Amino acid sequence: MPPETPERNRWFEENVQPLESELRMWLRGRFPPQLEFDDIVQEALMSTVKAHEEGVLRSPKAFLFGAARNLALRSLRTRKVRGYDVSVQIEDCDLLDEKVDVQETVVKNQELQILTLAIQSLPDRCRQIFTLRKVYGMTQREIAEKLGISTRTVNAQITIGLHKCAMYVRDYCGEGYSA
Repeated sequence: MPPETPERNRWFEENVQPLESELRMWLRGRFPPQLEFDDIVQEALMSTVKAHEEGVLRSPKAFLFGAARNLALRSLRTRKVRGYDVSVQIEDCDLLDEKVDVQETVVKNQELQILTLAIQSLPDRCRQIFTLRKVYGMTQREIAEKLGISTRTVNAQITIGLHKCAMYVRDYCGEGYSA
């Protein structure tokens, strides 16, 4: 690892260190207690910092959790090969579907969280109409009948909702964000 710098320390303290306790809980909830969680967490933290310094990191949380998961699985496999008694089979661990990339899952969850915040920031009536349309899949006519308003009003509120949500996401993620 390169020598520590104030920028590196600040980045680590802001983007990675706050995730450490969440990562420990996540690991303990999915893997048998025989694993050395401290070692796995430490190695995952170091891998995340290294990936950041190499410029290949897009999402610190996704990378950190993916690295920890891979390290835990490797540790389980190593214990199995060396003959350690691991009472839980690797296949029985409560893991994310291996077909779905962990990083992709975390990023999707983060995007969903941002979108939820955006919808919550809408004015009450706009949020109600937007949610009925986009979440519950009701047609504009069904919404208009349910709320006793015109379809034109429903259409206008959905347009406003889309615009305000897009602005919220842009502001939240930064000017360079494009969906």
